[in-house]
Amino acid sequence: MHPHEIPPGVQEVILPSGERALAYSTTPTTPPPPTPTAPSAQPIPAWAKTTALLAPTVGGGIGMAAVGLSTAAPGLIAMSHALWSAVALIATGGTAAAVLIGRVRARLGAAQRPMERPHITQHITATGLFGRANGTINHR
Repeated sequence: MHPHEIPPGVQEVILPSGERALAYSTTPTTPPPPTPTAPSAQPIPAWAKTTALLAPTVGGGIGMAAVGLSTAAPGLIAMSHALWSAVALIATGGTAAAVLIGRVRARLGAAQRPMERPHITQHITATGLFGRANGTINHR
């Protein structure tokens, strides 16, 4: 009998007398473990490629922004001083204009005033939250 014709669980054994015989094996027959295969190269995920490409770009952009700000810093400082000066000038001019307009109105009002100004009083009464209001006007 050829070795490929032997059924599973049966072995060919050599007896002490030198004779060959077939015998059932007492140990369970398990197939031999598979031979480990060499790891195959797996594709790189898209998110990893995107991150790898964006990291130096973002870093370079931040670096260039820092260089630009350091170059522009003296001009930015001078511009902020000029803007604060403009704000102070506008505030001072507004205050001066308000004082000047108040004085001019006071002089014009004094020239146009009659000798005695009328005194007007109003008395308004209403009953309830949504009651109709009644009032009187008195000229003195």
